[in-house]
Amino acid sequence: MNSTLTPLLSLWAGLSIAASLCAASPVGDGKSDDTEALQALIDAGGSVRLPKGRYRLTKTVTVDLARLGAFGLSSDGTATLIMAGPGPALKIVGTHGGTAAPKSFKPETWAQRTPVVQGLEIVGAHPEADGLEATGTMQLTLSRLTVREARHGIHLTVRNRNVVISDCHLYRNRGVGLFLDQVNLHQTNVVGCHISYNLGGGIVAVGGEVRNLHVGTCDIEANHDENGPPSANILLDSTGGSIAEVAVTGCTIQHTNKAAGSANIRILGAGKDPSLLRREGREHTREGHVTVVGNIFSDVKVNLEIRQSRGVTVSANTFWEGFEHDLVVEDSASVVVTGNNFDRNPRYLVNGFGLAENNGVVFRRTDDSSFSGNVVNGVRRHPAALRFEGGRRLRVQDNSVLDSDGDGILLQEVSDSLVSGNLVRDDRKDRPGPAPGVTEKACAGNLVQGNLTAAPR
Repeated sequence: MNSTLTPLLSLWAGLSIAASLCAASPVGDGKSDDTEALQALIDAGGSVRLPKGRYRLTKTVTVDLARLGAFGLSSDGTATLIMAGPGPALKIVGTHGGTAAPKSFKPETWAQRTPVVQGLEIVGAHPEADGLEATGTMQLTLSRLTVREARHGIHLTVRNRNVVISDCHLYRNRGVGLFLDQVNLHQTNVVGCHISYNLGGGIVAVGGEVRNLHVGTCDIEANHDENGPPSANILLDSTGGSIAEVAVTGCTIQHTNKAAGSANIRILGAGKDPSLLRREGREHTREGHVTVVGNIFSDVKVNLEIRQSRGVTVSANTFWEGFEHDLVVEDSASVVVTGNNFDRNPRYLVNGFGLAENNGVVFRRTDDSSFSGNVVNGVRRHPAALRFEGGRRLRVQDNSVLDSDGDGILLQEVSDSLVSGNLVRDDRKDRPGPAPGVTEKACAGNLVQGNLTAAPR
């Protein structure tokens, strides 16, 4: 071939490709059906940057990583996908069936690594429209996304590894903001996101096998339906599966007390085998190992609910406005609650009087656990500020229990436990009933000593 023609032929080829892509380019006017054009752009090479526009889709655009390899879809924040059909606007499908360990990788894994979607808005315009679904991915990275008015915002299914979700806004979806749906999911970080007003819950993990999930520095609020079934801002439900090794750190998690059964964090650790460990005829679980540290909780029925779980650590959090309770622990073991502030700040009293929110802490049928170094202030309308009903080998030490209705610390059917060094007082002039103290009912083998309680008035 004549060497002088080579540059011209290359230019002609480039112009031909550009022309063909231009002919297939999505319109972005919010009215035209851009589904086939966007699918064609992705299929052409797996790298697409959308300019400003509103791109209407009527069916799912599928990203086949096995065929495309590495994939990226991005915008500078000015492109919107309008999903006017059922299912996810984008579905990313990979083939990774291994773990995060290098030895489990097949040759094609690195070809499919790190699919990236960033800088887009997805808006649902169909009752069954979802934002983005992913399965079989390795190092999926979602950043600066807004998903609103859909069913589920981000839907992780079947199996994924090493997911990073950062700087996203999952807002006012009819279902779940971030849904871990019976998924085998390990090594996942959710960082710096706003997840709010999703009617089916904020971050919801149900069944599957979830490990190494870290939720940090997020604002997660009002993910409840006032007219729907109970939901939580964060739900970890091991029913039918196994969810463990989770950290929730540095988040603001709140609203709304108007929804029945609302919780900020609800941990249900029953797992797929309800008879894994038995002691004294009682069922115990091996699901859990959750750390909840340095968060702000407020304005729901129960701020933190832990059921049938083990190995849960709750530390350095601030709680207020638990309209039923601040903390409920039931049928669990090895729960450590330390250094938290359960307060009744006058700034947040409903109607200025605090006539609705009860607050308070209750442990039921929970063993081998510790409640220490906490401040509990302003519990209302409960038999005691701290209640331990059933359980053994508990340590309740060095807490301040202040200005609360009912008793200070109540132990009922608790055995082989240590209660010491607690300050229990109510200095309100209009306190109802006798002065609070530490009371045992139907207990055995406990050591209760060194607690400072107010003398009867």
